[in-house]
Amino acid sequence: MSGKTEDAAARRPEANAANAVRDEDRVAAGSLILAVETSCDETAVAVVRDGREILANVIGSQIDIHRQFGGVVPEIASRQHVESITLIARQAVREAGIALQDVSAVAVTQGPGLVGALLVGIVAAKSLALALDVPLIGTHHIAGHIYANRLVEELSYPALALVVSGGHTELVVLEREGRFHIIGRTRDDAVGEAYDKVARALECPYPGGPHVDALAAGSADEIVLPRAWLEPDAYDFSFSGLKSAVLAQLNQARMKRQPIDREALAAGFQASVIDVLVTKAMRAAREYDVRQLLLCGGVAANKGLRAALGERCREAGLPLVVPPLVLCTDNAAMIGAAAHLKWQRGEFTPLDMKADPQLPLEQWSVGPASNRKK
Repeated sequence: MSGKTEDAAARRPEANAANAVRDEDRVAAGSLILAVETSCDETAVAVVRDGREILANVIGSQIDIHRQFGGVVPEIASRQHVESITLIARQAVREAGIALQDVSAVAVTQGPGLVGALLVGIVAAKSLALALDVPLIGTHHIAGHIYANRLVEELSYPALALVVSGGHTELVVLEREGRFHIIGRTRDDAVGEAYDKVARALECPYPGGPHVDALAAGSADEIVLPRAWLEPDAYDFSFSGLKSAVLAQLNQARMKRQPIDREALAAGFQASVIDVLVTKAMRAAREYDVRQLLLCGGVAANKGLRAALGERCREAGLPLVVPPLVLCTDNAAMIGAAAHLKWQRGEFTPLDMKADPQLPLEQWSVGPASNRKK
């Protein structure tokens, strides 16, 4: 061994000890994370303290722009992010009552999402992190949805997250803080995607999910539709067949020149969705002996689902955590909450980070990389 190598080896324990002390001081001082979310059609910036306290959560919606197309147009979404990201960031800092120099780290959604939309937020976050000389934390969008619940109350582990959104339907076991294990996912349409397609078939305005929910709530009748249970022990989901069943009902009514009860059809669709989601979530909660059930994602705003899951959890004596409506849909506060998990462990992201539209949730888990799912 050369003299230089011996000197480096001798110094390494002292350097590691010094780094450990600096990490302890950093964690003790607390975090003030400026978070950016641009994964789809909301431009959002938030300031979150210690992963729990929202100082500002500014969201710029593009609903009115995309409504004329009946859905999100990726190129238009990206252009709108470019136009508004700076203004929204300034507003968030102003509402939080902080100076940019107070920020501990900058977090940003790395994925999943629309690649063009993700890139706008990532470029903005990298620029801020570099200018402020603070760490960058690339954050998983679904981890954000899950840890939006921690902005409501403290989480107990093991916990089970039911993730329901436009692009995701998943059952995720949180073995401990920041460690994710997916036990079930959709095999075709995500539940939010199914709601959007059924809403268009029922001629509801965009975004259609809330309108289908309202139609279902206003119906005294229900057109019974099939449930896709898949294999007896499966936690996966499938909603494409249910969507097809709705379209078949509408087509049969048109061919027979008969009126269709839109409210009853919406009620039947929603009853099928809720039955499958709630039944599988409760079975998983029992099997994995979890201490909490977390409802996450944009479809968590669905009143029918919130009510049905709440009732089943009360019967089972299982605590249910559901974020307020503003934290169900895409927002940056949830990204700040999830990023705090990485911040407190010093797991920062290099500035050459790339957008990853297919970023795996399990791989993003905190802790030693050797213990994560590949």
